Amino acid sequence: MNVPDRVSDDLPFLTALRRDLHAHPELGFEEVRTSELVARHLEEVGISVHRGLAGTGVVGTLRVGNGTRSIGLRADMDALAMPETAERPYTSTVPGRMHACGHDGHTVMLLGAARHLARTRTFSGTVHFIFQPAEEGRGGARRMMEDGLFGLFPCDAVYGLHNMPGLAIDEMAVVEGPQLASSDSWRVTFRGTGTHGAKPHLGRDPITAMATFLAALQTIVGRVVDPLQPAVVSACSVAAGNPEALNVIPDFAAIGGTARAYSAAVRDQLEEEIGRLARGTAEMFGIGADYRFERRIPPTINDAAATRRARDAAASVFGDKVLSAFPPSTAGDDFAFFGQQAPGCYVWLGNGPAVEGALHHNTAYDFNDAAIPYGVAFWSALVERELAAG
Repeated sequence: MNVPDRVSDDLPFLTALRRDLHAHPELGFEEVRTSELVARHLEEVGISVHRGLAGTGVVGTLRVGNGTRSIGLRADMDALAMPETAERPYTSTVPGRMHACGHDGHTVMLLGAARHLARTRTFSGTVHFIFQPAEEGRGGARRMMEDGLFGLFPCDAVYGLHNMPGLAIDEMAVVEGPQLASSDSWRVTFRGTGTHGAKPHLGRDPITAMATFLAALQTIVGRVVDPLQPAVVSACSVAAGNPEALNVIPDFAAIGGTARAYSAAVRDQLEEEIGRLARGTAEMFGIGADYRFERRIPPTINDAAATRRARDAAASVFGDKVLSAFPPSTAGDDFAFFGQQAPGCYVWLGNGPAVEGALHHNTAYDFNDAAIPYGVAFWSALVERELAAG
C-alpha cells in the first residue's frame, strides 16, 4: 500500500482519537463534543472552519494555489441508539449509545486527510471537508442542504466513503451506478367498526383486512415490479387491539414498514402500489384505510466520471486491490442528497473480517483501526489527483 510517511506519523494520534470518539458516542444532531473536537483539530492546522450547518455540522475549507475546481469530501459523525455488548478498553461510556456503524472511523479518516493535505499542500484548488451530523435516519444531509451547504461551499464533485466488513482492509470497491437503495417508510391504518369477538358479523374487522393486506404485500415485488429491477417491501410493525381484551375486535389496525429501490421509477411504483393494495383491501372488507408514504432518502447512484476519478485515486493507493464490481446494498445513506446536487461517488473501504458476525448495527461491531491509514491515503490521493497542481 502507498501510504505517505506523514500519514503514518499521524496514526498514533488518529487511533487514539478514534477510540475516544468510540467511547463517547453522540446521536444525530447531538454531536456537540464530536464536532468541537473536529473543528479544533482542523483549526490547529490552519483550515478555515464553518460551524452550525444542521446544528452540529462542520465544514473545513482548504484552498491552495490558483486552481478553480472545488470538491467536497463527506464523513458522517453520529452514533446509534443501541447498547454496546463487547468489552473493550474504549467501550461506550454512554448507556444505550454506541458507534455501531463506524462513523467514528469515518470522522477520523477524513480529519487525518485534512491534516495531511494542510501540511503538504500538494494540490491546486479548493477542498471542502464536510463532517455531517445525523446520517442514521435523522436527516442530517437534507438539513445541511436546507441550511445552504452547496451555496456556501460550491462543489464540482462530492465524494463519500463507508467501511465494509468482509472486505480486507487493503481493498476498496469503487463502482459506477447504484450503490445504496432509496429508504422510504410507509404506514397504513385500517379503520373498521369494533365489536364483540363472538359477534364479528356486527362489526367490520380491521385485523382480518390487515392480515389480507400483509399476505398480499409481496405480490408487489413478485408480480408488479419488473423482475430485473431490485426492490424490497417489508412490513416491520403491526399494532391492533389489546392483549388484555381478547374478546374485543378493535376499531383500528395499523401496519407499517420500509420500501427500497435503486431507481426513481421503481420508487414511484412502490409508493403507488402499496397505496393501491391498501385501498383495494379496505374496499374489499367494507372499511376505510389511511395511507402515508414518507420519502426519506433517495437512492445513491455513482456518477460515471466521478467514479473513474475515484477509481484512479484508489488504484494509486491499493494497486490491484480495487474492485470495480461489488453488489449494491439495500441499506440507505443520505449522502444521496449531496449526489443529487453535484456529481458524486460513494466508495467502500474494507474493514476486515466480520469478527463473530459483528456487522454494521450489531452490538459487538467495531471499526478496524488498521483501516485508518488506507482511508487517509485514499482521501489524500483523491484530492491530489482531482486538484492536481499544474
